[in-house]
Amino acid sequence: MVQQHRILIVDDERDIREFLGYNLTKEHFEVQTAENGLRALEMVKEFQPHLILLDIMMPEMDGMETCQEIRKLEQGKQTIICFLTARGEDYSQIAGFEAGADDYVLKPIKPKVLVSRIKALLKRYTTSPVITYAGEGEKNQKQFIISREKYTVIKDGEEIFLPRKEFELLELLASKPDRLFTREVIFNQVWGSETIVGDRTMDVHIRKLRSKIGDEYIKTIKGVGYKFVPNQP
Repeated sequence: MVQQHRILIVDDERDIREFLGYNLTKEHFEVQTAENGLRALEMVKEFQPHLILLDIMMPEMDGMETCQEIRKLEQGKQTIICFLTARGEDYSQIAGFEAGADDYVLKPIKPKVLVSRIKALLKRYTTSPVITYAGEGEKNQKQFIISREKYTVIKDGEEIFLPRKEFELLELLASKPDRLFTREVIFNQVWGSETIVGDRTMDVHIRKLRSKIGDEYIKTIKGVGYKFVPNQP
């Protein structure tokens, strides 16, 4: 039986909730809605959505703060969060990704484009093998275990929490240790060819990833890209 993905729509405008809910239900998604950030946090616990469409400009608790609070919940660590934002809003992609978002969609929203983007994002729930790397030799007992199914990273016996984009970035690089991945390949694999992001976006994620797993594991090839170098002394 094909899994029915659950989508939570969070927007303070009723018309938008109904419009998006109608179009996504037609595509056989299971849809729930929330009118504000506080209700969204409750729904994440109850509904446990696979993906959240989250408006940025909301009263009381805006989308940025709501996103950060969702990431603190056990039920929200693996959820895909996609911001909804109008073109004229004061919104920085970098700030959104820093808050824990995975993607964004511009208003006004075209249903076909939105459905296509959602389906592409949900493909990330497809299970892939566990990636395990253990260093060799008595002086090197370092180990990475990366589980796509559980969305967990264990380094040297300790679990490290990574937001979705950082996890996917590490998973890609670690899938082929010592292989150079160009920036173009990383953008296409992690963000998707349909998503337009700037060079700083990748740099921010690399910096945050290094701060959690150690600077020495991700090597920069200046002007070209990055590679995962696990065999550290």
